[in-house]
Amino acid sequence: MKCPAVENKSKEYAMKKVELKNVSPYSAPGHFNMTALRLQGKDETGISKFWMGMSYFLPGGGAEWAYETDSPTEKVYFVLDGEITVKSKNEEFVLKKGDSLFIGPNEGRSMFNKTNQVATTLVIITYP
Repeated sequence: MKCPAVENKSKEYAMKKVELKNVSPYSAPGHFNMTALRLQGKDETGISKFWMGMSYFLPGGGAEWAYETDSPTEKVYFVLDGEITVKSKNEEFVLKKGDSLFIGPNEGRSMFNKTNQVATTLVIITYP
């Protein structure tokens, strides 16, 4: 039996593999002591609804308070390894390996690696 989702697949789309060894780091504004990699997105693979990246936060690394009034996007952080602390206006979330966090549009946050180990996070952000 054929899968209907495969049968109706548009010809303009095709699977696109991205190998980590071929991804170049970029400078993420407001972030410090970290490396950011964009794995999937409009420029990388033609995705139109969201982009996905991976961030390596060194001990003491993080991101300054941002997005409270100027970001209509939704975000999901998923911790692949280590631990990262994310602060909102009213709460603090300690995310460990396997934990994830949804951040809604215009919801401010800061984040910090308060440990002595590198924290690796997968980041998924919708396009505005």
